[in-house]
Amino acid sequence: MSWGVLYYAFSVFVGPMQDELGWSRAEITGAFSLALVVLAVAGVGVGQWLDQRGPRLLMTAGSILGVLLVLAWSQVRDLATFYLIWALMGACWSATLYSPAFATVTAHFRERRTEALTVVTLMAGLASTIFLPLTAALVSALGWREALVVLAVLLAALTILPHALVLRKAPAHEEPEHARSLSLAEALRHPSFRWIALGFALFALGSGLNVHLVPYLVGRGYALGTAAFVAGLVGATQLIGRISLAPLERRMSPAAVIATVYALQPIAILFLIVLSGPLAPFVFVVLFGAGRGADTLIRNTLVARLYGPRRFASIQGVLSLMITGALAIGPVALGAIYDRFGGYDLGLWLVAGASVVAAVAVLVGTRTSSAG
Repeated sequence: MSWGVLYYAFSVFVGPMQDELGWSRAEITGAFSLALVVLAVAGVGVGQWLDQRGPRLLMTAGSILGVLLVLAWSQVRDLATFYLIWALMGACWSATLYSPAFATVTAHFRERRTEALTVVTLMAGLASTIFLPLTAALVSALGWREALVVLAVLLAALTILPHALVLRKAPAHEEPEHARSLSLAEALRHPSFRWIALGFALFALGSGLNVHLVPYLVGRGYALGTAAFVAGLVGATQLIGRISLAPLERRMSPAAVIATVYALQPIAILFLIVLSGPLAPFVFVVLFGAGRGADTLIRNTLVARLYGPRRFASIQGVLSLMITGALAIGPVALGAIYDRFGGYDLGLWLVAGASVVAAVAVLVGTRTSSAG
């Protein structure tokens, strides 16, 4: 519900808002980018809150704030207020989306943690599939302002009480894993941290391909409808990577799992650049989506395994600041390369190279931690 209403539904409202309010597309989507910046900055404080106080108050308050912001959005008339709403929305995201959910699961589950995280990401993966067509139907039937009111009611009904009644702070356990837990300061000073942070950030640059895949395929001669269909499959193929990760972890060493997952992105890009047949985009989507889907889980299971769960959320908050920066840079960088050189090939090669370096960096970080 939170992903669907607070995040994915935004794209459906861009056109109707532009038609009524007369704002440019850049002005409207700039508010979304502002929310991403706030999300990155707020994540550090949110992580420390989760480690010290647990998720109940944070996620309940975040859900209440989300409802109020969606209602305020439905009444917006000027651009300054719209940007204020979305700056606050970035804080709301940090309190309701993956960061607090992953921290809660990590704190409560030691055994079968990957499977527990997979359930969360599978549900979130369905958010766009459900809420994009639902939101479009609501906008067509009611108009965009009334559609937002309906979404706010759904969000209030299905998120506030579950967070308030069910969530609790994980009990402290005197277990070997907890005994190995590092404080935030210890983790930041640990030799492995800089390698892990570098690897995660470089791999995140690949997310820029999501933004540019449709125009890239159109430039290669594919019809717009076909290009959009292929690009839309990335979300579905992410589920393949998430479902496959737990079985891989049971059969392979951690290093082998990391190498396998992080190799998928550069191999996918290589297929996209080199192959020219009609199946090339589909091969790319399967490999690229699976790699990115599994990466979402690996980042969390790896951090918990290397540094322990005691300050997991605080450590992830710092890492998320770097990762979100890379997520913001990727689309802009690919666009700038296209504008400068008249094509995407150089940008794709650079992303592929960065992905290889990312795999090496994460592997080095893992081994550095083991050696330490």
